[in-house]
Amino acid sequence: MKVYIDTYGCTFNKADAQIMGGVLKENHIDLVDSPELADVIIVNTCYVKLPTENKVVYKIQQLQEKFPDKKVIVSGCMVEIDPEKLEKVAPDCSWIGPHQLNKTADVVNGTYCGRVIRECGFSKDSKVGVPKVSDGSLIHIIQIAEGCLGACTFCCTRFARGPLNSYPIKDIVAEAKKAIDDGAVEIQLTAQDTAAFGYDSGEKLSDLIKEVANLDGEFRVRVGMMHPKNILNNVDEIIDAIKHPKVYNFIHLPVQTGSNKVLSEMRRGHTLDQYLDIVSKFKSEIPDLTLAVDIIVGYPTESDEDFQLTVDLLRNIKPSLIHLSKYQHRKGAVSSSLKEIPHEVMKKRSRNLSRIKTEITEEENKELVGSVQNAVVVEVGSKGGFIAKTDSYIPVIVDGVNLGDFIKVKITDATATYLKGDVVSK
Repeated sequence: MKVYIDTYGCTFNKADAQIMGGVLKENHIDLVDSPELADVIIVNTCYVKLPTENKVVYKIQQLQEKFPDKKVIVSGCMVEIDPEKLEKVAPDCSWIGPHQLNKTADVVNGTYCGRVIRECGFSKDSKVGVPKVSDGSLIHIIQIAEGCLGACTFCCTRFARGPLNSYPIKDIVAEAKKAIDDGAVEIQLTAQDTAAFGYDSGEKLSDLIKEVANLDGEFRVRVGMMHPKNILNNVDEIIDAIKHPKVYNFIHLPVQTGSNKVLSEMRRGHTLDQYLDIVSKFKSEIPDLTLAVDIIVGYPTESDEDFQLTVDLLRNIKPSLIHLSKYQHRKGAVSSSLKEIPHEVMKKRSRNLSRIKTEITEEENKELVGSVQNAVVVEVGSKGGFIAKTDSYIPVIVDGVNLGDFIKVKITDATATYLKGDVVSK
């Protein structure tokens, strides 16, 4: 039997797909790289945004129409968040919830034999140290925890991932060591909120980062998204951990809005001053820091004045990466009961922020032109060349290198999203 897995969404979901692949491989089920070659197709869904929801729904419907003789299984967040819609879209399909990945082979085998099997519900099973199927890159993803402590009004992902479940540091370190021994040059520590790691187990994110970074070998560590409210009591220790020479000078610290009023209405659990204090401490201790932020444009209660506060915030902190999302209602989210702002207002604000985003990120990147940066080559470029990541986790396009090379590169050009450079030495 042959299975194709089509994955959408975040790094965490990508790791879920690797786990499903590992379970299938252990059960002597082959993975293929196209739906045409498969007997069974798994659509690993993301449901965080409406455009992604529409994309995965279309994909499920398209596969059923295009391959009526093949079996389609749906996995991922949609299974737990919106089973009613999934029942309408795929009434004859089997499902695998994100906490039931160890049953992937049973679901695939049963579905192939003509049964409809739906494995849903929550589990405390660890996702660390289990077999995974790599995508062939030198980046290894480790899920350090699942679930969160948040109550954000706009979020539906928490309904799929459940309450916080942190995995033991010793198990995470063991998986990282094996990955490095197998040739990985980048370890990505991921979770719905890495800053919440250990709140349920008594361990600390800062200790985890240091223990992974202290492993033997030449590699880099990237720490995934951190909710500001869960850093507040541990800022100095996390900064100290990220200052480790093997850890990228990078933090992903979503703020969503520059308005204290809207932050409160979103139930984010922190104030703007607290956020600015965190950013200030990181930047003062790590001058080459890359700050990535998330912004939601047009939350239902966002006024023109609130929006201007967000503009002011971005111009103040000048993030190197800005992820913009236009607000849209999500299944089960508290804010979905509110009236959305007019479409034209949303569109205008989004255009304004997109322009500001490009101005800020291009300015930040162009300041690096002429500098020499340390970098590690992690990917083959989709349009030629290779993608290396600087110590500050900024992508730089280079030629004449091999995957896994640690290089020095002189930056020759910059755009709002990446750098270009010439290799100075390997």
